[in-house]
Amino acid sequence: QVQLVESGGGLVQAGGSLRLSCAASGRLFSSYSMGWFRQAPGKEREFVAAITSNSRLTSYADSVKGRFTISRDDAKNTVYLQMNSLKTEDTGVYSCAANPNSYYAARSPTYYVLWGQGTQVTVSS
Repeated sequence: QVQLVESGGGLVQAGGSLRLSCAASGRLFSSYSMGWFRQAPGKEREFVAAITSNSRLTSYADSVKGRFTISRDDAKNTVYLQMNSLKTEDTGVYSCAANPNSYYAARSPTYYVLWGQGTQVTVSS
C-alpha cells in the first residue's frame, strides 16, 4: 500500500514560484501514475496535472499549462509540482493522488485510489 505526504506549500506573492513535493511510502510507487489536484474554498476539487508511471505522458489543466510542471523521481519515491508565475486564483489546498493505471495520466479523480492530506498554497496579490 502506498501512502502519500505532500509538502512545500506556503504563502507566496503573485508572480512567484513554489515547488510541491509528494513523498510516497511503500512499494510499487513506480507502477502508479500520479496526479495533483487542488481545491479552493467553496469550490470543487479540480485537476491540475498528471504523469504516467514511466514519465512518458503528462497532462495539465488549461489554467496551469505553461506555468506548472509535473515530474517524478522514482528513486526517491517522489512526485513534484513546480509552479511558476503563480496567480491569486491558484490559491487552494493541493493534494497528490495515485492511480494504479500505470499508463494513463487521468484527469478525473475517480481513477485515483490513494490521496495525500494536502498542502495549502496561498498566493497574495
